[in-house]
Amino acid sequence: MIEKTLALLEFDTIRMEAASESLSEEAAVTIRGALPESSPEEASLLKKRVKEFHGHMNADTGEPRQSFPSVAFLFPKLEVSGSCLELDEAYALGLFSERAGEFGAWILKSGETDIAALAARLPDCSSVAKEVFRVLTREGVMRDLPELKAIRRCIQRLGKEREELTARYTSGGEYRHMLRSELPSQRNGRVVLAVKANFRGRIRGIVHEVSSSGQTVFVEPEEVVEKNNEILVEEQRLSAGIRRILLELTGTIASTASALRVLHEKILYLETLRARSRFGLSRGYHYALDSGGVILKQARHPLLGKGAVPIDFVMEDPVRAVIITGPNTGGKTVALKTVGLLALMNQSGLAIPAAEGTALPFFDGVYADIGDEQSISQSLSTFSAHMTNIASISESAAASSLVLLDELGSGTDPEEGSAIAMAILDHLLEKGVRVLATTHHGILKNYGYSRDGVENASVEFDSRTLSPTYRIVMGIPGESRALDIARRNGLPAELVDGARTYLAGERSDISALIKGLKHKHRELDDALRAGRDMEARLREERRKAELKELTLRQKELELKSGSLDSLRRFLSESRKTLENLVREVREGELTREKTLAVKEFLAGLEEQSLLREQGLAGEEAALREYGERGDAGNFTPEAGMEVLAGKNKRKGTIVKAGKKGSWIVELGSVKMSIAREELFPAPSQGGQKELSISSELSGAARASMELNLRGMRLEEALEALQKQIDAASLSGLGEFAVIHGKGDGILQKGVHDFLEKEAAVADYYFSRPELGGFGRTEVILKR
Repeated sequence: MIEKTLALLEFDTIRMEAASESLSEEAAVTIRGALPESSPEEASLLKKRVKEFHGHMNADTGEPRQSFPSVAFLFPKLEVSGSCLELDEAYALGLFSERAGEFGAWILKSGETDIAALAARLPDCSSVAKEVFRVLTREGVMRDLPELKAIRRCIQRLGKEREELTARYTSGGEYRHMLRSELPSQRNGRVVLAVKANFRGRIRGIVHEVSSSGQTVFVEPEEVVEKNNEILVEEQRLSAGIRRILLELTGTIASTASALRVLHEKILYLETLRARSRFGLSRGYHYALDSGGVILKQARHPLLGKGAVPIDFVMEDPVRAVIITGPNTGGKTVALKTVGLLALMNQSGLAIPAAEGTALPFFDGVYADIGDEQSISQSLSTFSAHMTNIASISESAAASSLVLLDELGSGTDPEEGSAIAMAILDHLLEKGVRVLATTHHGILKNYGYSRDGVENASVEFDSRTLSPTYRIVMGIPGESRALDIARRNGLPAELVDGARTYLAGERSDISALIKGLKHKHRELDDALRAGRDMEARLREERRKAELKELTLRQKELELKSGSLDSLRRFLSESRKTLENLVREVREGELTREKTLAVKEFLAGLEEQSLLREQGLAGEEAALREYGERGDAGNFTPEAGMEVLAGKNKRKGTIVKAGKKGSWIVELGSVKMSIAREELFPAPSQGGQKELSISSELSGAARASMELNLRGMRLEEALEALQKQIDAASLSGLGEFAVIHGKGDGILQKGVHDFLEKEAAVADYYFSRPELGGFGRTEVILKR
């Protein structure tokens, strides 16, 4: 990709904006000089890693945002034996290694990602930061180490003594009137007094300087000279001590120089990824999908801001070239630049200002001929400049390239220019290049219809306001509307009318054709929109029908299940009643009372059967009513309403309205928040009757939840247990407890032996210790 194209498409500005998001000046320099990736694998990998940063920054608010100091220039110095880092240089390395560790630790939180894998391979240079900040404070100042503390105290003491000596001159009445200023000053690091020239001989000492006017002499009094000398010696000792410490620190850092280089290289790469990600995140951009064709949805030129009119543009196989026509200032060139610039951004790992669903292919080259590049110094006219650029593009472009040609065939005779333009397009199409061209030549509009692989497009123009809308209309060419634009920009009306007279006979046919095409295009758009609406309605009706069918099936299953349970209870109770009657008949002589009891039982059985048939008929009627009503998907939820909730259509009751359109539903003993679209009205219960079939025998015992057998003999206990089991079976009690105590274990063993042989018992086991343990047995009956 040539630098000229990058400049024409203003990609430099995009790189500058992305670089401004970096927390490292060195990483910013890398971004400003980076070119779009030249291989599809590298471009895909770069975008994948940038997107991972995007997701991590959205998910984790603990991102470290401290800047990285520049340290690359220090690595050659570390390689020189005996070199010594300055305070600020050591401070920069300490900060870099410390912040690099924090940055890497934050990246590791991103989970199973490429960037986390890169962070895991960062060398550990925390020892550098630890050693640097052992010597320096967080502000980059040398700490008051033991080897320096005595020297600094000595310098402070000598400084106070020097102040006392100078105070004799500045405060005493004998010398005060001889001074130009009462405040001492410094020359070459030594304290001096500003003495009036006429009193120079009155204060003995060394003259360091004379003012330009000659009225002031800067004298170092003899008493102060010795103190200045002592202070100078101590300061040199302090400097030597600091240098010795820095030499030791430099040696320690130099031992990790190779690891620091690797850390620096990898951190800068990760920071370029983060800056690219933050560029898109801060602007609300989206990442383009990988595709074989160009699909732009609501795309805007990134340098025009949010005020730019978004465009939709499609160029998919078999179309390899799109010719855009339309009025001047209608947005043709902006559309050209938008497509090219978004392609460059995509291959630089950047999000683009377009809606989700936008897709772009990989281009091995993006070439552009945009604007007027005529040059007097090079004897190039507008046409010559265009031809020079296009000749170079035609030679370089390949099958995976994108070529952008603005005002193709302009700058010369329209007929010859159109012929050259078509020949250029033919050549590029034969090479398989994707081409996007703008033009005003009418012949090229016909070329777009007649040539395979070429499609027309136009920028829309509002004939009522005589102004462009900047929207792109695919499939039909546009008119230049030069006369309307000229009139709108101030050309006198009589001149415009004269121009219309010249054009009336020559262009009426083509204008009518274009207007007809636009009308047909609008009709087609309306038909497609109506078709999409109809498709949406049919999908919704199908959804409702499927929901209705599902609800009916569930209701049918519930009814069958309920009927089966009722039938089982009915048969069980009838069987027990019949067994009792038969036993009474067999045990004694046949009497009239026994015969009447049998007849009454049979009559009751017939009556119960009739009631059951009536109940089933009512259930079927309710089911038909619910199916005919067909309003399963169209109802208003209310508190207290019975509904079918969730994907499994569990039956529950609405408690109250929840947040964000949801409802709180009680499902058994659990209350859940369920979305409105997952709620459906429960079928009406009007026709469903609960069948309760029972047969009470005189003297029948009632089942209890707990049977206490303590104090009974084994025979009495087993008889009581048999009655409990019979009563529990008749009443539908599924489980109960038997208290038999521990004692000698006779009653316990007898109860367990009885339960082992009893056909109605499904399982039995000792209770938990807190409920009685081995003195109590839990009994579960078969259902």
